[in-house]
Amino acid sequence: MDSNLHPHCGRAATLLDGKAADSRGRFGVNKASGDTMSEHGHVETNNKGIALFIAILALFLAFSEMGGSYAAREMQAFNIESSNIWAFFQAKTIRRTSVQVAAEQVEAQLVTITDPAQRAVMEKRVADWKQTADRYESEPETGEGRKELLARAKVAEDKRDTFKARNEFFEVSSAILQIAIVLCSAMIITGIGALVWAAAGLGVAALGLMYAAIMAPHLIHHIM
Repeated sequence: MDSNLHPHCGRAATLLDGKAADSRGRFGVNKASGDTMSEHGHVETNNKGIALFIAILALFLAFSEMGGSYAAREMQAFNIESSNIWAFFQAKTIRRTSVQVAAEQVEAQLVTITDPAQRAVMEKRVADWKQTADRYESEPETGEGRKELLARAKVAEDKRDTFKARNEFFEVSSAILQIAIVLCSAMIITGIGALVWAAAGLGVAALGLMYAAIMAPHLIHHIM
């Protein structure tokens, strides 16, 4: 009887050991699969965050490009305006000089004129020329005297220089933002987290330059 029981007991023990091993194997596989899915989900979440950060950088890049384009257009417009005003100023200067020379020449001849009527005509002509020369020098009513034109030209030049400085700030900020976007893209490929921090630092620097372009454009002359 004992000999008959031993084989059955051995087979039962073997079955129990197999089931236990199978259970442990399945548990190990399920645990490894769960760890892999968790890690994959973490990586996917990180990639989504990086993608969102790239989108934000691209948005600021668009603003920087728009600001640079606007500044460039305004710079060209004020450059043309200042050139036109200076040309008008030079024309006024030539006219004023011509009138002054003519008045001085006629005035020098007055001492040789003895006829009172002719002398009165020449004196009136000299007075008119001097009045015209004074009008060429300053004409506040129209703003087209030499003094007014000089002031307008300087204002146009100041505005041109301001928009030029803004354009330079925006160009630098655009370049920095492009580099930051490249670093973020490289992080997705390589997985090096330091690249994201470097991109974030560049993004902050670019925002600072954009703020300076709007609020303190002439600061660039003290930096460069």
